[in-house]
Amino acid sequence: MTRPPAAPDAAGPGAYVLGVDSGGSGLRVALGRVELPGPDSTTLCAEPVRTGPGGIDAGHLLDQLLPAARELLDRASASATDGAPTGGVAALAIGAAGMATLGDRLRSELPGALADALGVRRLALAADAVTAYAGAVGQRPGAVVAGGTGMIALGTDLTEWHRADGWGHLLGDSGGGAWIGRAGLDAAMRAHDGRRGGSPALLDRVRAVFGPAEALPGLLYPRSDRPAVLASFAPEVAACAGADPVAADILRQAAGHIAEAAAAVCPTSAGPEVEDGEGGEVALTGGLFKMGEPLMAPVREELARLLPRARVTSAAGDPLTGALRIARALAAGDLRLPLHPTMLFVPQEHGSGQPGGTTVREEPRTG
Repeated sequence: MTRPPAAPDAAGPGAYVLGVDSGGSGLRVALGRVELPGPDSTTLCAEPVRTGPGGIDAGHLLDQLLPAARELLDRASASATDGAPTGGVAALAIGAAGMATLGDRLRSELPGALADALGVRRLALAADAVTAYAGAVGQRPGAVVAGGTGMIALGTDLTEWHRADGWGHLLGDSGGGAWIGRAGLDAAMRAHDGRRGGSPALLDRVRAVFGPAEALPGLLYPRSDRPAVLASFAPEVAACAGADPVAADILRQAAGHIAEAAAAVCPTSAGPEVEDGEGGEVALTGGLFKMGEPLMAPVREELARLLPRARVTSAAGDPLTGALRIARALAAGDLRLPLHPTMLFVPQEHGSGQPGGTTVREEPRTG
C-alpha cells in the first residue's frame, strides 16, 4: 500500500483541515483543526453539484466550495482568542457521490484550482462510500454498509478495497430503499390484480400515498427521480410488516441482501485477518437503517448467521465526518486507508505519494 509522506509544513501550529461531502442534497463543508477532533464549524450549500456528459462539474463544485471555505476560515479567524495561532489549510478531502465513475474532471481540475485558491497542497478525492467508511469505522480494518435509496458495501483490510453492489436500482442496490419500495409496490399491484403474492395492506397504502393503483405507472415512469420515488414507499413496507406477512418477507429478503453484501467485503469473512479470536467491525450507516426494528431485527439475524464473529455497530460518524478524518490524517502523514486511482485519489504533484498502488475488488473473496 502506498502512503503519502508528511511534509515538514503539513500541520503547523493553528493549521486547519477542510472536509467536503457532495451528494444529492447539496454540498456540506466542515472546518476543523489538525490537532483537534471534530469540526469547528460547518456550512451547507443546498444546490447539488451538477453532473453532465463530462462527469461531475468541477467548476460548479468550486463555485460553491470556495466561498463556503473562505466563509468558514473568516469566521474561525474572527472568533480566535487573542494570541491564538491561526494557520492556513493543511489538507482538504472531498467525498462525492459518483466520484469513482464520474470524477475524471474533479481529479484533473481540482488539485491545481485548490492550490491556487486556498494554498492547499494536500488533497484527497474520495468516493462517497470511502468517506462513509472513514466516518463509520475510521482507519481500522472492517466494513461499512451504506443504505439509503441505494445500497453499497465497502470493506478493507487496509491493503485493498473490497466493494459489493452500489450498481444502481436497475442493476443492483439490492436491499436498499428503492429495492424495498419497488418490492412493496409489486406486492400492492399483485393484490390489485388478484395475483398470488399480493398484499392488500400494501395496496391500501398505495392508494393512500399515490392515489388509484391503476394510475401509478403514469405517476412513476415519467419521473427522472424514480429511485427516490420507489424508496419513498419503503417506510410504508416497514409500517405494515408487523401485521402483514408479505411486507415482513420483503424486509427479510432485503436483510439477506444487505448481509450478503457485508459478508462479501468484510475482512473477517476470509478468516486470516481475524486476530485474538475477534471478528472485525461491520458498521451500518444511512437513512435506510432508521426504519427501525422491522428491518433491523432481520438484518442482525442475517449478519449473525453469515458473520458470526463480526461486531455490528452503528456508524460513529457520517460521510462529512469521514472527509474531515481523511483530511486530518493526510495533513499528519498518517493516511492508512488504501489509495486507489478512483476510490481514494491523492495526487502526487500536490504533496502526496503515488495516486494508485492498490486495487478494488468487486467480488466476494474466497480465501
